[in-house]
Amino acid sequence: MAMVKVHQKGQLVMPKAIRDKLGIKPGSLVEVSLVGDHAEVRPLPDDPIEHITGIFRGIGGSMAQELLEERKQDDKEDEANCL
Repeated sequence: MAMVKVHQKGQLVMPKAIRDKLGIKPGSLVEVSLVGDHAEVRPLPDDPIEHITGIFRGIGGSMAQELLEERKQDDKEDEANCL
């Protein structure tokens, strides 16, 4: 556990070992949130779009394909009801 001093303007310096482990570089954005009685610091990705690209890959099939199959089933049911 590292201890740091808070400066007059509320700034603090995060130890280098922690910055390196989290990939925080000069100019990086971080999220600071209050959780109960303490604060949590999370680094934000440099490119949020790139970060979330492909997160649903491998989960289920194609939504478009599922909608087409559902439409075909609805058409079959409509035809059966018309006869």
